[in-house]
Amino acid sequence: MKNWLIFGVVFILSLSLVISVIVFWKATAPFNDIEQQAEELALDTKALAIISESYVYNGNKPYVTVFGVDEYGKEKAIFVPISLEENSVQEVFLQDGISEQQALTAFRDETSVQKVLHTKLGFEEPGAVWEITYMSESGSLNYVYLLFEDGQWWKRILNL
Repeated sequence: MKNWLIFGVVFILSLSLVISVIVFWKATAPFNDIEQQAEELALDTKALAIISESYVYNGNKPYVTVFGVDEYGKEKAIFVPISLEENSVQEVFLQDGISEQQALTAFRDETSVQKVLHTKLGFEEPGAVWEITYMSESGSLNYVYLLFEDGQWWKRILNL
């Protein structure tokens, strides 16, 4: 009887682990598909020659931010809209603005933070912005947007 009980517990734990992995895999599939399509568009339009990273940025309009190097060896970020419209693609040279580390330093100089959740480069009304999502000392969720060009504060969404 003891062996059946151990078998049942192990079976249920294994089954729940397998189901969790399948659900997670299925949930991330749309993001992976749109990222791959945006990367292919960046390569096909010759905006980038080599791709290093990409992720989805959800601002006022959703974009896929694709990082890489162009044919001249300059590092770029390409902002591809989710609609994959070629004429709506935006781009910035990474040397023309502040880096992720500089954005985090400017942010931490003015804000008390418990934990930074993520930092993303995205495209909004004023152009390229760094989105920093963090938990404050009081435990509330906050978003801060810094302009890519000069690190000036653009927008803050606090205490969610």
